[in-house]
Order: sequence, then structure tokens, then C-alpha cells
Amino acid sequence: MLVGMQPLALTMGDPAGIGGELTLRAWLALRQTPFCVLDDPDRLRALARHLNLSVPIATIDSPAQVGATFADALPVLPVRLANPPRFGDPDPANAPATIAAIEQATHLAMSGAVGAIVTNPINKAALYGAGFAYPGHTEFLAALTGVPNQEVMMLAGPTLRVVPVTVHLSLRKAIAALTTERIVAVARTTALAMRRDFGFARPRLGIAGLNPHAGEQGTLGDEEGEIIVPAMRILREDGIDVSGPWPPDTMFTEEARTRYDAAICMYHDQALIPLKTLDMDRGVNVTLGLPIVRTSPDHGTAYDIAGKGIARPVSLIAAIELAAWLGPRRALTRAR
Repeated sequence: MLVGMQPLALTMGDPAGIGGELTLRAWLALRQTPFCVLDDPDRLRALARHLNLSVPIATIDSPAQVGATFADALPVLPVRLANPPRFGDPDPANAPATIAAIEQATHLAMSGAVGAIVTNPINKAALYGAGFAYPGHTEFLAALTGVPNQEVMMLAGPTLRVVPVTVHLSLRKAIAALTTERIVAVARTTALAMRRDFGFARPRLGIAGLNPHAGEQGTLGDEEGEIIVPAMRILREDGIDVSGPWPPDTMFTEEARTRYDAAICMYHDQALIPLKTLDMDRGVNVTLGLPIVRTSPDHGTAYDIAGKGIARPVSLIAAIELAAWLGPRRALTRAR
């Protein structure tokens, strides 16, 4: 983390899931990366006792107090739950607190009080009754920050960065939604983030094909020629370094990955299967296109193991470390 960076803010996630346990374990592991969590301090104290984790909880009023607190206790900005949570059993009465934690963390990041936010996993279905009207975290954050429909999801791991053009759609709907304009917009946002946040002077984007063998000159599908190649032409005119369309079955080999800095994939699983196969634990979800830095672990609420003390914090730790790395770079960019 760069000197002088503002602390990070973590959200509680679904209180019936593993987010609280991961947060406690992350504090034990990352004593040089100050963060606070928007959560119910009583539930975290009870959870620490249940798991026999030596994590003192300190209630704070502002992120400005994190620096004086973090070495000795986990700083918590209180977001009170309606009911004590039950492991693996989401309570609709607690959904408003989950949503409020996201809203408050976003406000803190927009105001500059925190340098970035890291969101613990939520269960969207558990929130719908409380008025949550978004497909997921990413779309909600875009609306909160005033850039709806500009959000782009990147999954970043130690050896691969992937960006799906279409995200939470069935495969049939994803193919129908694939357009030249959408590919161009996603690639432009990715190129900007790679320069501004990741420090690539001229990022190389590998563009995946949609069909087997990237369409085999149209014999296995014509989306490459009609949709993808025209997008690449526009991107090259913009000065963006793109290659492809790559046959999806060979573009993620060790040798192929040396030829691009990020892969632009046509649908969700085309991007996430190779990323999770290469390094499931250290994959981090990064939302591009926002005016703030947001990362998240690349896993869900894991209701089946909540409260059992076996959830591993590796992905959350990676998300915190990446946010701590990206936050100061974004701040420097804004200051120029």
C-alpha cells in the first residue's frame, strides 16, 4: 500500500454467509493494510467468540479513526442488524442492513474518506424483498456512483485478467446480446483501466472468438466476421492494441497468455472458467468503469460452511491487497 493512502472500507455482505468470518481472519493476516468494516459490532464480537478468534472489535465513528485503531482492534462503522443472524439461513429482516452497508461504503469512497471499497459476498435473492432491484453488486454500485450501464466486470488473478462482454445472462441471451457496440465499449473501458489503474502504458487486449475455432472462417458461425472483427477495427482506429479473434480453446494456454495483458471474452463462463481453473483462491472481482475502486472476492456466500470455521480468507485477502494497490493509483490520477 502506498504511503498516505486512505483506509479501505469493507462491507458486511450477507450476515448469514461467510463474509464476517473472512473479515475477522483478514484482520489477523493484514496488519499493515488498514481497513474498517461496515457491520454490526455485536454480531462480529459474537462471531469471533464462536470461532475462537482473538479479534478485538472497536466501534468507530469515522474512517479517520482507523489509523489509531487498526493495530489493536478491527475498526467497525456500525450498521445494526434487525436480528442476530443464523448461519446459512438468510433473514429478510437483515437485508436492509446489508444494502445500507454497501450504500454507506460507496458514499465514503465517493467523498474520499476511504481509498477503495471491498465488498463481501451477497445473495441477491435474499435482498429482493428489501427493494434491491439489481442483478448484482456491480450494477448497484454503478447506479450509486452515477454511471449506470457503464460498469464492466474484470476478474484478475496472478496470471490472467479476463473481462466478459456479457455477464449474468443465459448463454442463449448472451449470444443475442452480443453486439459490435458492446464489445467496443467494454474494450475501451478495459484499456482505460489498464492504463490508469494497472499501469500499462499500452495494454494489449486479446479478443476471444465466440464459436469453436473462432468460427473457422464462417463455417462454424458468422459472429466473428459480422460482430467481433468490426469491433476490433474500431478499437484499432482508437489506437488500442487488440489481437484476435482468438480461438477460445487455445487462448488461455501458458504460451498464449504471454501475448496479451487482458482477455476480452464474449460471455461469462468463457472468462471465468479459465480464471478459476488457474487460481480459484486468488481471483479478484474488480469493477471497471466506476469513479471509485471496488474489488470483491471471487466466490459467494457459502451458506453450507458458514460458522464452521473452515472458510478460507485467501480471495478476500487478495481483494483487499489489490484494492490497497489500486486505490493510491486512482487517487494520483485524479490529482493530476
